[in-house]
Amino acid sequence: MIRVLIVDDHHVVRRGLLFFLKTQKDIEVVGEAKNGLEAVELVEALQPDIVLMDLVMPEMDGISATRKIKSKWPAINILMLTSFSDKDHVLPALEAGAAGYQLKDIEPDDLVNSIRQIMSGENILHPVANSQLEKTLREEENLPHVKNTLTPREKDVLAELTKGKSNREIASSLFVTEKTVKTHISNIFTKLEVQDRTQAALYAVKHGLTEVSGPIEN
Repeated sequence: MIRVLIVDDHHVVRRGLLFFLKTQKDIEVVGEAKNGLEAVELVEALQPDIVLMDLVMPEMDGISATRKIKSKWPAINILMLTSFSDKDHVLPALEAGAAGYQLKDIEPDDLVNSIRQIMSGENILHPVANSQLEKTLREEENLPHVKNTLTPREKDVLAELTKGKSNREIASSLFVTEKTVKTHISNIFTKLEVQDRTQAALYAVKHGLTEVSGPIEN
């Protein structure tokens, strides 16, 4: 079972999500919170697998709550579910540690699929949010010296990672073992000073190391 915590300041939204998710055999809604402060408290008490997190809420917003949750419980995944697709919300949410970013107009089946994908280790972006993110990152200034910190093979791995490929797919593409890929990814995280694949992909695009060709996935 995928244990989900719903966080949204609108009762109607929480009820709607609860009603639909309860029909899924592999998903269990373990709790609800109406703001980020309650979300942090419930995460500590319930230890869900995934938190469906709204962005704009009273007392503590979704980005602040995500940052607190990820700092204390890094294994818990955050899926942002919001109405905002602009750069001022998407990028901070991902930098805070969100594994996914979806808009509230998403089809229910697509939302469930996103939950399952994140549970399996993928990182999901709504196409609109992804488009906004790519545009924003490509407009920012590149830092050429960063390119010199990675070996040629690490750059190859980073390029494949940014395309959304899994370790197995990267290993197959580069004709190396999965263990070797894991080692390269660990080195990439250390050199770029990032914590996960999403942040590595964002860093790569932001600093001109590679380009995003589609939704960022694990």
